[in-house]
Amino acid sequence: MDTCRHCGATRDQDAASAVTWVRERDPDGREHWLCPDCVRRHVRDIEAKLSHEWW
Repeated sequence: MDTCRHCGATRDQDAASAVTWVRERDPDGREHWLCPDCVRRHVRDIEAKLSHEWW
């Protein structure tokens, strides 16, 4: 089960809303998910490629 990296929301892979989630990969290859609300809240941080510690 996938959860949001920031808020802990759960992603339902069978729901239509699952396509609105964003998948990220760390430099070491680990996969992380962000829910639509967190993506909207942090879109500028994501586009600026800021480290998650700065969010």
